[in-house]
Amino acid sequence: MTAALSGSLDPRDRLASAIPKLRAFAISLARDASKADDLVQDTILKAWSNIEKFDPATNLDAWLFTILRNTFYSSLRKIRREVQDSDGAHAATLSVKPAHDGRLALQEFQRAFDKLSPEHREVLILVGASGFSCEEAAEMMGVAIGTVKSRASRARKRLAELLHLEDGEDMFSGTDGATQAVVLRTAAAGF
Repeated sequence: MTAALSGSLDPRDRLASAIPKLRAFAISLARDASKADDLVQDTILKAWSNIEKFDPATNLDAWLFTILRNTFYSSLRKIRREVQDSDGAHAATLSVKPAHDGRLALQEFQRAFDKLSPEHREVLILVGASGFSCEEAAEMMGVAIGTVKSRASRARKRLAELLHLEDGEDMFSGTDGATQAVVLRTAAAGF
């Protein structure tokens, strides 16, 4: 059978003839002609860019209707997650912590960390920032576990003194997790 008799071997050539059926289906789903037209356009675009996934032995219309249906329901799920805030009331309740607080805390931490002895910086990086156990750190450092625990305790105490923290006060109080991670990662990188 020739290409002229079979219509066309390339499914892209048959996409335009499916548009009226797709539009009718889209209108039945969206209940709005403008949204339906957008849905059909998205469907044709997705079909065109994924035409290699189409099996010519199957029904092109069924494949297109599946794409249209999936696109429609995906957009519904997306819309449900979005917050309607036309008057800006929701946006007015949102706030972001100023970035300068994190930079100041990082600078203060770096100055204090730099004043620690190399052994104290090493143990804080291994046990504190990198999350190794005392046993793992002891093996890496070539010292006894008790030495690691003692150094870690003295290093934390000295760091708290340098940062002028009271007993039990968290050195990162009021600092978000992202800032803490940056501080610890930067300290580890600077070691």
